[in-house]
Amino acid sequence: MSNSNKTPNITEVELVYHNKQKPSERINIPSSEHAYRLFYDTWDKGKLELQEQFRVILLDQRSSCLGISTLASGGVSQCIVDLKLVFALALKAKASGIILAHNHPSGNKKPSENDKTLTAQFSVAGRILDIPVLDHLIITTEGYTSMAVEKLMSGHSMK
Repeated sequence: MSNSNKTPNITEVELVYHNKQKPSERINIPSSEHAYRLFYDTWDKGKLELQEQFRVILLDQRSSCLGISTLASGGVSQCIVDLKLVFALALKAKASGIILAHNHPSGNKKPSENDKTLTAQFSVAGRILDIPVLDHLIITTEGYTSMAVEKLMSGHSMK
């Protein structure tokens, strides 16, 4: 740093969140079935059997939807998602819980070993940040699998 009287050029980081929807108007997500319907209804149907995508529903303390986001798109058999981006989004939205989902273009609803490992990593991070991962859904054109319902998750979960 020079000895001049100039103020250093430092980037200011600001945390701002504006939800334009009233809490009373938010969609309640009390179960995995409700989460599946919301994911499926908002999914780009042209990509369900084409390209793996990773999405998240952000929930408030009453299990009402604060928002939904697509965080990663991959190829036909895998999608790489950054845990930091998911939780940065959740923190910014003041989420009290999250529901994860990704599609299997193959149509296979069974979670892979990689899916189970990823879910465990998200669950640990969620416990540390007090933003529980309530479920991880595998979405296909013929239905879904809930890792919470299948008891493939530890800790908090949905019905």
